Amino acid sequence: MKILAYGIREDEKPFVKEWEQENPEVDVEITDQLLDDETVAMAKGFDGVVVYQQKPYTDTVFEKLDSYGIHNVSLRNVGVDNMNPATVKKYGFKVTNVPVYSPAAIAEFSVTQLMNLLRRTKEYFHKFERGDFRWAPQISQELNQQTVGVIGTGHIGRVAIDIYKGFGAKVIAYDVYHNPELEKEGLYVDTLDELYAKATVVTLHIPLFPSTEHMLNKAAFDKMRDGVFIVNASRGPLIDEQALIDALDSGKVAGAALDVLEDETKVFNHNMVGKNMTYPEFWNLNSRENVLISPHTAFYTNIAVQNMVKFSLSANKDLIETGTSDKLVKFD
Repeated sequence: MKILAYGIREDEKPFVKEWEQENPEVDVEITDQLLDDETVAMAKGFDGVVVYQQKPYTDTVFEKLDSYGIHNVSLRNVGVDNMNPATVKKYGFKVTNVPVYSPAAIAEFSVTQLMNLLRRTKEYFHKFERGDFRWAPQISQELNQQTVGVIGTGHIGRVAIDIYKGFGAKVIAYDVYHNPELEKEGLYVDTLDELYAKATVVTLHIPLFPSTEHMLNKAAFDKMRDGVFIVNASRGPLIDEQALIDALDSGKVAGAALDVLEDETKVFNHNMVGKNMTYPEFWNLNSRENVLISPHTAFYTNIAVQNMVKFSLSANKDLIETGTSDKLVKFD
């Protein structure tokens, strides 16, 4: 049994080796290159591929994998929004993901970034760089005084809710599918409009679907309270970046913490020192004292990376051996 793992980073290699030692009957080869139209030929002769990337999986990639007799694809991440479900089904692919690798990693990071917004740490950092050690006028807000609107109450959203409650914040939540425990606590509101009207903080913990793309747009921002804070550690295209820029300019949005961007593959995980990049929305947002941008690192902890590697390899092995996996993605 042979598995090719694409896009393996240095921090993932120790966990690949651990998994190989635990599964000596499997031959795992790795490459640091991502799976695309150019590199797909590397998969010839393998039984399955393990991948992680933010760039799209093109139809050509699936067509070529099919021609090689490979139909087992295991993602080291959650999202499947960068592949065409029709193509996956057309060629009979079986795709797994890692739906839960460390909800705490992402939830903790999102709360931490909100705290940095509330305490205006970016502004203080820049003042210190200039030799200005005065505290005024950067007066802060307290988390326990916020009404946090959590959109999405899956694994990550539920952990975030527990953390916010621990700080004493009031929490309200919206999700199409209600969690029974949260239902008992009376945290759910009936509509997004109601959440927008009540929340002083809006934090996103939902997948990207055609129905959720640009869900935070001008119309949504207009319905929010003045001075709202926005947190997104989910998917960049959930937010219309130009609409966010306009809302920041008007003061409707007091600050934003963004771990994801609409066009993040242009900049994230690249060394851009001395290089030019055309991405005006990024430069606009990054220049602001009340916007925190991190390079899609909310997930990036030792526990999460270990789980992403080992769970995906095990799922790919299951697909090859049995034709199924408990992490199989169902494309409706």
